[in-house]
Amino acid sequence: MKCIIIDDEPLARSIVREYLQSHPTIEIMAECNDGFEGLKAIQQHQPQIIFLDIQMPKINGFEMLELVESLPKVIFTTAFEEYALKAFESNAVDYLLKPFSKDRFEKALQKAIQQTTETKATEGVLETAALSPQQITRVVLKDGGKIRIIPVMQIQFIEAADDYVKIFTADGHFLKKKTMAHFDETLPAQQFVRIHRSYIVNVQLITRIEPYEKETWLAILSTGQKLPVSKTGHAKLKEVLGI
Repeated sequence: MKCIIIDDEPLARSIVREYLQSHPTIEIMAECNDGFEGLKAIQQHQPQIIFLDIQMPKINGFEMLELVESLPKVIFTTAFEEYALKAFESNAVDYLLKPFSKDRFEKALQKAIQQTTETKATEGVLETAALSPQQITRVVLKDGGKIRIIPVMQIQFIEAADDYVKIFTADGHFLKKKTMAHFDETLPAQQFVRIHRSYIVNVQLITRIEPYEKETWLAILSTGQKLPVSKTGHAKLKEVLGI
């Protein structure tokens, strides 16, 4: 069974490596210092298990997992805040709260080995983690072979695209494998409004709202874009804009 250790603390990586010495059937394919290295290693080695820290430089563990196409089993090694621990518990993903003993490590490892998959549970953790203030300030996505970090305030609007969304900025648009409902729930409500089932807009860019067809409107943005506004979306806009 192949595994990867992803943690920016050398001591933490060495502890996991030491505990794994009593498991000759588990091969450590790579040790990574941050999420960028971790993503590359996962793509290269396709491990069955990863030991993942959350608080790391550049991109954190949650953001890294969002970029992984086929999720492995994840054992979080973390000193993260309480809300995240509740997320792990409710979604049945195991975690090791630093500092952890060898006995606790063994329990987590055996649980991961015995489970057939943790994908749904891990996805549940990511959805809950997305509600944290740190996550809401930016969006991390893959742009070709690069990782792009987009501050939320740079988002002009978001458009539905099947299983993805298109995130429009001054630099162009980028695909993210998330739902419109996810962004509708997590983006700041006073700045981003879902004006249509297929569009969420940054209200600071709206210059005017024009009638279009029966019970529909067009939001005209300072960028020149014209976005459809539904009856429900119009009511939301009026509430947020105070008109």
